[in-house]
Amino acid sequence: MSKLAFIGLGVMGFPMAGHLATKSGHELTVYNRSRAKAEAWAGRYKGRFADTPAKAAEGSDIVFSCVGDDPDLREITLGPNGAFQKMAKGAIFVDHTTASAKVARELSSEAKKRGFDFLDAPVSGGQAGAENGQLTVMVGGDAAAFERAKPVIAHFAKAVTLMGGSGAGQLTKMVNQICIAGLVEGLAEGLNFAIKAGLDAKLVLDVISKGAAQSWQMENRGKTMVEDKFDFGFAVDWMRKDLRICSETAREIGAQLPVTQMVAGFYDEVSKMGGGRWDTSSLIRRLRRA
Repeated sequence: MSKLAFIGLGVMGFPMAGHLATKSGHELTVYNRSRAKAEAWAGRYKGRFADTPAKAAEGSDIVFSCVGDDPDLREITLGPNGAFQKMAKGAIFVDHTTASAKVARELSSEAKKRGFDFLDAPVSGGQAGAENGQLTVMVGGDAAAFERAKPVIAHFAKAVTLMGGSGAGQLTKMVNQICIAGLVEGLAEGLNFAIKAGLDAKLVLDVISKGAAQSWQMENRGKTMVEDKFDFGFAVDWMRKDLRICSETAREIGAQLPVTQMVAGFYDEVSKMGGGRWDTSSLIRRLRRA
């Protein structure tokens, strides 16, 4: 039996850690910044909680994390009570945060100095994917460490793929978010057009989803966009953070992101409308104001 740890029990981390507790057969310790959330998790699943990331990581073979942004990730790894302070030599740190490739490379380098491995492993599939154990995981880092971690990650994922060296997982997640941004805006514009034209928007969705316009966003968010429901899924403010990282990286590598930057501005507008915690499909609300 291996010892595992999971740091960060948010919308994604809570169910991901739950799958590890119920499926992996390994001993699991969790940590969350809010102690109440950690206590709630321990009350629901088999496992225990620690008071600091360092205590959660101590003696663990694999430590997982899923937090908010680069500063959060640095704090739970390199901070005074960070996991890196107690990571065992030969262990693996697997980070599922959507963060920058820069911080992934920084932490990978620091991990190697301390005698363990770091994998950047952002996920796609949203809250439903996390709850159903059907996430897609894109990984950057050492191949040998990946092969050791892959069967454990598979307890909450339908696909786990090594994309390249350190940072490659985060770069792939950026591609994912760039593609989603344009898709959601196109879907929002199309549905708003259908409503303005007096069409039955749900019937339109039923028809065009059988053709070339079909997408995950259409299948999973189309009807709720028509119904003006956005109290679920991936929040606007998290998407704003992700697209900021995409734009910063694009400037560094010389890639053009005209549509993505435009849609990022639209998300800023939605957030100012009070929609920071709405699902990303709420882009249609911005169009409905006109």
